[in-house]
Amino acid sequence: MSISKTYNPRETEDKWYSYWLEKKFFKSVPDEREPYTVVIPPPNVTGVLHMGHMLNNTIQDVLVRRARMQNKNACWVPGTDHASIATEAKVVAMLKEKGINKKDLSREDFLKYAWEWKEKYGGIILDQLKKLGASCDWDRTSFTMDAPLSEAVIDTFIHLYKKGWIYRGVRMVNWDPQGKTAVSDEEVIRKEVNQKLYYIKYKVSGEDGFVMIATTRPETIMADTAICINPNDERFTHLHGKKVFIPLINREIPIILDEYVDMEFGTGCLKVTPAHDLNDYELGIKHKLPVIDILNDDGTLNEKAEILVGEDRFIARKKIAKLLEEAEQLEKVEEYKSQVGFSERTDAVIEPKLSLQWFCKMSELSQPALEVVLNGEVQLIPDKFINTYRHWMENVKDWCISRQLWWGQQIPAWYNENGEYVVAKTKGEAEAEFKAANQAFSNVVQDEDVVDTWFSSWLWPISVFDPSVFGNSESKGNADLQYYYPTNDLVTAPEILFFWVARMIMAGNEFRKEVPFKNVYLTGIVRDKLGRKMSKSLGNSPDPLELIEKYGADGVRVGMLLSSPAGNDLMFDEAYCEQGRNFANKIWNAFRLVKGWEIKEGGDDNNEIAIAWFEHKFNASLAEIEEHFNAFRLSDALMATYKLVWDDFCAWYLEMIKPVYGEPIDRETYDATIDIFERLLKLVHPFMPFLSEELWHEIAERSEMDCIIVSHYPQSVPFDAKVLKSMDAVLNVISQMRNIRNSKQISPKEALPLAIKINSEITYQLFTGLISKLANTSSIDFVTEKAAGTGFHVGTDEFFVDLGSNIDVEAERERINKDLEYLKGFLKSVDAKLSNERFVQNAKPEIIQNERNKKADAESKIKALEESLAALV
Repeated sequence: MSISKTYNPRETEDKWYSYWLEKKFFKSVPDEREPYTVVIPPPNVTGVLHMGHMLNNTIQDVLVRRARMQNKNACWVPGTDHASIATEAKVVAMLKEKGINKKDLSREDFLKYAWEWKEKYGGIILDQLKKLGASCDWDRTSFTMDAPLSEAVIDTFIHLYKKGWIYRGVRMVNWDPQGKTAVSDEEVIRKEVNQKLYYIKYKVSGEDGFVMIATTRPETIMADTAICINPNDERFTHLHGKKVFIPLINREIPIILDEYVDMEFGTGCLKVTPAHDLNDYELGIKHKLPVIDILNDDGTLNEKAEILVGEDRFIARKKIAKLLEEAEQLEKVEEYKSQVGFSERTDAVIEPKLSLQWFCKMSELSQPALEVVLNGEVQLIPDKFINTYRHWMENVKDWCISRQLWWGQQIPAWYNENGEYVVAKTKGEAEAEFKAANQAFSNVVQDEDVVDTWFSSWLWPISVFDPSVFGNSESKGNADLQYYYPTNDLVTAPEILFFWVARMIMAGNEFRKEVPFKNVYLTGIVRDKLGRKMSKSLGNSPDPLELIEKYGADGVRVGMLLSSPAGNDLMFDEAYCEQGRNFANKIWNAFRLVKGWEIKEGGDDNNEIAIAWFEHKFNASLAEIEEHFNAFRLSDALMATYKLVWDDFCAWYLEMIKPVYGEPIDRETYDATIDIFERLLKLVHPFMPFLSEELWHEIAERSEMDCIIVSHYPQSVPFDAKVLKSMDAVLNVISQMRNIRNSKQISPKEALPLAIKINSEITYQLFTGLISKLANTSSIDFVTEKAAGTGFHVGTDEFFVDLGSNIDVEAERERINKDLEYLKGFLKSVDAKLSNERFVQNAKPEIIQNERNKKADAESKIKALEESLAALV
C-alpha cells in the first residue's frame, strides 16, 4: 500500500469534514446513552473568527470529541447572538453608504435592512468554525432572534414583571452617545487616559473673593447646581451659607456642606453636577438639588447649556477652557491621569446620564446563583475566580435591561394616550387590560426600546432546546430539554463571567430550578509573545484562517493548546503552530515507516520486551491523561499525549522493534504495532481530528461508518510500575552510552564492550538484546567488581564502557577534572545551604529534601568521575 511522502492538510480537512457531515456523526438525538451537552457561547453575528474564538472552540471540540468516543451522546449546540448595539451600528453604517439615514426610515423598514444584513454576514463566523474542525450539531444552530427564542425573551420579561422584579424608573445609567443607548456596568471598559485638570474660579456672591474648583470636565459647569465643601474643613468656614456664580453663564448656586468631600483631594471644593455624575446625583438627592441635563443623546450640548449649543462635548471642553481663560476665570491647567469609562461596543466615552429605563432587580436572583458556586454545584475552573464571582454577586446592582435601539426584542410594554402603561404580550392583550382598568385604550403604542442582548442570551442553555417553557411555568419541557439539560461543561472567557455566566445561572435557578451547567472552564486571554492583548489596532493578531492555511487545522489546534492552562493567559507565538504541524508530520512519518516494512510470518522473542513495555507505558500515560482531563488541564493532557507519541513511541519503541535495514519484520510484532498505533490515534483524535481520521483509514480498509470519530476511546487498565522503572533505567543506559560516543566522537557503527555491576533489583540480564541493539555493544558482561573503562551510574548500578584505543587519555583526564571541579563547587554550595540552621528550620520539607537529593546526586557523580580518572592509564 502506498502512502504519500508528506501529509496534506488541505485535502484531508475538506474531505473528512464533508464526510462527517454527510454521515451525520455530529448529529445528536436523545437515546439511552449518557448525554454530554455543550452550548457554544454564541459569537456576535457581526464577528469573524479571532484568536480567542480559536482557543475557546478548540477546547470545546476536544471535550466533545472525547465524550463522543466515550460512547456518550455528545451534543454541541452552535448559534449566534444578535448583538443589538454592534449590529445596529453596522446596519446604520451600511445604510449611510447607500445615502440612507436611519431617521428617515420606519422601524419596519429598518428591520428589513437589518435582517438582510444578518442573512448575508451573520453566518460567516460559523462557517469559519467548520474550518477549525468544530463538530457541532449544525442542525441545531440557533440565533437569539429566532422567533421562538424571541418569544421566550418576551415571556421572561412578563414573568419577571409580574413577580415585581422588573420595574421602570429614572436612574443614572451609562450612556453611549455613539450608539445612543444605555449600556450596563459590565459593558463599560475602564481605561487610564491622559487628561487635563482645569482649575476654575467661581466668584462668591456679594464678595470679591472666589472659590477654586478642579475638574477634568469644564464643559459641564453649566449643569452645576451647587459647590460642596466638607463642614470640618476650617479653610472654608467663612463660606458656610454663601453662594457663588457659575463662570461664563453667571447663574447663582449655593455652597453646601457634606462630609462626602475629601479635604485632601484637589482644592477641597467640589462642583456638584447631578445630571452628569453618579456620585453627584446621590449628593443632589440628599440635598434636594435641581438636575440640569445639558447633553443631547449624541453627546452634544443642548439649550440648557445656554452657551455653545450644538457643540460636541469634547470640542466644547476646549472652547470653554479658552472662554474661561479670556474671562480670567481659569487659574491653571495641569496634566492629569484618570480612569475613564468606554463603551465596550462602540469605544465611545461613556456619559453618566439620568434616563427613564427598565430595570431588573438583582437581589432575589443573585443570592441562589452565588450559593450554587460557593457550594460547588457549579464549579468554576480554575477556582481562583470564585472570590471574584462572590465579590460581584454580593455587590450587584439592578440590571438596566432597556436599550434605545430597534434591532432586538421590543419591550412588551404598551402605553395609552395618557402615558399609562401595561405589560402584555400583544397589543390586543394590552388594550384589554387598559379597558378592564377603565383606562384609555384607543391609541395604544408599544415601547420603542428593545431589551439588552444579554437578556436573551442568559436563557441560552434552556432556549436552544425548548424556548416554549418560558411561557408555561408548569411545563417540564420537551424531550430535548429533559434529556440535555442541565448541560455539562461551559467554555468561555473570564470577562463575561458576570454578565453572561452569572445570569445564566440565575435564569437556570429561576426557570428550571436547576443550574444550567456543572463546570465552567474559563480560558485565558490570547496575548502575543510580548504579553500584549491581541487586537486589530495593534496589528499583532494573526488571521486564524491564514494560520490554518499555513499549518493545517490540526497544527493550529495543537499550537493553541500547547500553552493554554485554564484561566491563565496564553502567550501565543506562531512557532507553537509550527510545532503542531511538526507533530502531525512526525505521526505521518512514523506511520510511513511502519507501513513500509515487509512482513514475514511468525514472531520475534527480542521484540516481546518492547511490546510488553509499551503496553504498560501506554496505560500509565492514559491514566495520567485521564487525570488531566478530569481536572480540565487540557494543555497537560495534550503534552502527555505528545510525549507518549513522540518520545516513547517514535523515539524509543519504533527503534526497539525496527528490523535491520532491508530485512522484514515478523507478523506478531507488526500486528502489535498496528494495534498500538490505532490506540495512539484514538488518544490523538480529540486534539488532531483530521490527521487521525486520515491515518485511521490508511491503516486498514474500513466500512462507511467505521470512522475514528465514533470509535471507542481506550479504556484505562492497570500497569506495572516496576516494568516502567526497569525500562527507564535501561533507556538511561542507552542514552548514556550514546552521549559517551558523542563526546568522544566515536562512530555509532563501532561496537563497544559494556560491563555492568548491578547494585539494585533491576534485572538488566533481560534487556541485553535491547541494549546491544540500541547502544551497539560488542559484548555485555556482568561483573561483581569495577571494570576498566569510562564509567557512569544509573541509580546505584555501575556501568563501564571500554573505549580502548578510541580515547585520548590526556583530553579525557582534562575533561574529567573540569567536571570534578564544577561538581565539587556545586556540592560545596549545597552543603552550605544544608548546614544553615535558619534555612533548615524555615524551608518547606520538600525544598530541604530536594537539596538533599542534589547532594546525593552530586556525591554519586563525583565518585563515578574519580573512579573513571583512576582507571585511566
